[in-house]
Amino acid sequence: MRKLVVATKNRKKLSEIKTLLKGLDLKIISLLDFSHPPSIKETGKTFKENAVKKAVTIARFSGLLTLGEDSGLQVKALGGRPGVYSSRFSGAKKDDVLNNEKVLRLLGRLPLTKRKARYVCSVALADEDGLITTKEGTCYGRITFYPKGTNGFGYDPIFIVKGFKKTFGQLSSATKHRLSHRGRALKKIKKDILAQIKNPHNSF
Repeated sequence: MRKLVVATKNRKKLSEIKTLLKGLDLKIISLLDFSHPPSIKETGKTFKENAVKKAVTIARFSGLLTLGEDSGLQVKALGGRPGVYSSRFSGAKKDDVLNNEKVLRLLGRLPLTKRKARYVCSVALADEDGLITTKEGTCYGRITFYPKGTNGFGYDPIFIVKGFKKTFGQLSSATKHRLSHRGRALKKIKKDILAQIKNPHNSF
């Protein structure tokens, strides 16, 4: 069985990606499966730049087909923040609870109509020869006034997805996967991964 490297050490993100790519004839591994993978600094100004950097760097290192992913929350009233700094919005520790608290604190008592936000996910596919393609998924909603639900991770407990009255933290995993930015991005790139699997010139 051929391998796909997901360029992440985030176990929750990896688990979600494995679920979303379920059914592909691939063994999905991550940076956790390598002894000394390259350290990748997320210095890009966009999610796409970071996703491409992860995919290309790890593909060259491993010699395997690699999926790079970068995603985050953009809040309109905060000028698009936290954006590419989503995971480290409250500091280098990348604490989900503190990140959520900071967003809620900055929004204060703004009414729900002024709490528009969106989740964005960029994914990039690369092999040892370089970048193959990129795709993006977006999910719109609003920020609640306090965390609700324990499902998911990141900003899921404070993100009320459009068309629902519940946060991603309150919705089932299956519903979230169907609606989420990550689910939409991976659905788009799935056919590109399949094409690489079927390509007889690929020996990964």
